[in-house]
Amino acid sequence: MDLALAPETLARWQFGITTVYHFLFVPLTISLAALTAGLQTAWVRTEKEKYLRATKFWGKLFLINIAMGVVTGIVQEFQFGMNWSDYSRFVGDIFGAPLAFEALIAFFFESTFIGLWIFGWDKLPKKIHLACIWMVSIGTILSAYFILAANSWMQHPVGYKIDKVKGRAELTDFWAVLTQNTALSQAFHTLSAAFLTGGAFMVGIAAYHLARKKHIGEMKTSLRLGLVTVVIAGLLTAISGDTLGKVMFKQQPMKMAAAEALWDGQKPAPFSIFAYGDVEKGHNSVAIEIPGLLSFLANDDFTSYVPGINDVNKAEQQKFGPGDYRPSIPVAFWGFRWMIGFGMSSFAIGLAGLWLTRKKFMLPKHLRVGEDEVPHLVLFKNKALSPKLTPWYWRIATWTLAFPLIANSWGWIFTEMGRQPWVVYGVLQTRHAVSPGVSQGEVLTSMIVFTSLYAILAVVEVKLLAKYVKAGPPELTEADLNPPTKIGGDTRDADKPMAFSY
Repeated sequence: MDLALAPETLARWQFGITTVYHFLFVPLTISLAALTAGLQTAWVRTEKEKYLRATKFWGKLFLINIAMGVVTGIVQEFQFGMNWSDYSRFVGDIFGAPLAFEALIAFFFESTFIGLWIFGWDKLPKKIHLACIWMVSIGTILSAYFILAANSWMQHPVGYKIDKVKGRAELTDFWAVLTQNTALSQAFHTLSAAFLTGGAFMVGIAAYHLARKKHIGEMKTSLRLGLVTVVIAGLLTAISGDTLGKVMFKQQPMKMAAAEALWDGQKPAPFSIFAYGDVEKGHNSVAIEIPGLLSFLANDDFTSYVPGINDVNKAEQQKFGPGDYRPSIPVAFWGFRWMIGFGMSSFAIGLAGLWLTRKKFMLPKHLRVGEDEVPHLVLFKNKALSPKLTPWYWRIATWTLAFPLIANSWGWIFTEMGRQPWVVYGVLQTRHAVSPGVSQGEVLTSMIVFTSLYAILAVVEVKLLAKYVKAGPPELTEADLNPPTKIGGDTRDADKPMAFSY
């Protein structure tokens, strides 16, 4: 059989495709829930209509996104039984625990309050209705944490023992699984990146409307909120990434070495900006490096020793037995750089946006033309800035909504591919985790079906988002502006069914 079409390889491709696709929605769900809650809080406190319109606009995009995320997430669980039954049998006692908590606590908590928020606009008082969306936001964060704790156990297994009679891993300390430093640092980094994603999404869409001089009040507010979120989240992503990198160096030195294409250990170790080499011969023929920076990133010391790919491979052969313990070096190397490059590009664009929108120079102004008032934007109250920069910034700001999504995808590809050949690091290799009874044709068929289905869903998602993004914030009704002061609303409408607010 052609190795490229082996069931293990096909199963990995299928899981990779469905996981990366699903994770496009996860960070947006987490961040948009909180940002929408923040806008609704501003409306409850100030009663300004622009905040309510912005809440309904971003809330609608949030609902489209979370619906697609739920649909695509269900497929992930199917694959554990379809293609990875040996993995499920071996680690199900451990891996299933945080997944059960995610479903029973976080997901049901989240789904209950999202229902109240959707249908409760004209039935719940302002503050109770506001509390519902905050509960949804908390639910999304809890859900992410439990999933990340499960993944972190695969990166660094703790709190378990191996039952040699049953041939499986068994949970001994669930608290250790939830609170180990891998889970904490990975959650910090992933949640920071999620808000970078949501902020960039908000900046991109707000820039699209402001470039066309539409919905100025709501979009100016959204732009500023998005820019602040991008800058703060970008800083936190960099800080958390540094923390996670140090944890990774101690727990998975091969992943750190592969990320830098560092073949042989060095003291001090350079950070590679660009490298090209021969994987089979184990060396780089071209390398552009910053001396000592990798040592600092790994150990907070510019002169410390960092082991290379060849060193770690030999050490793992001595520890685990004969074999090749190197991941795909090009994927690890470039995946690491695409993650950092696209993520930090969003941060830079956000920082530039905050500078360009300082001192309230983006103020709406009306110029009379006959009897009509035509909205016009005074974009540069500060004369030191060139108006020629503005069209370019709007284009770049619109594009940046996709940058963190690309960074997130490459980040997960690097995280999972860099761990290979292990599915549970140091415990279970990927080749021993695939379902033994699944044939090449069966895996290929399911991969084609899922990939085709996801392609159709992608078209639906993009069209839905494009439709409602172009429509902009909705017009407000009397019921929107005057919600009930007590649960149940007006007693005259007590028998009126709850209505879908969107």
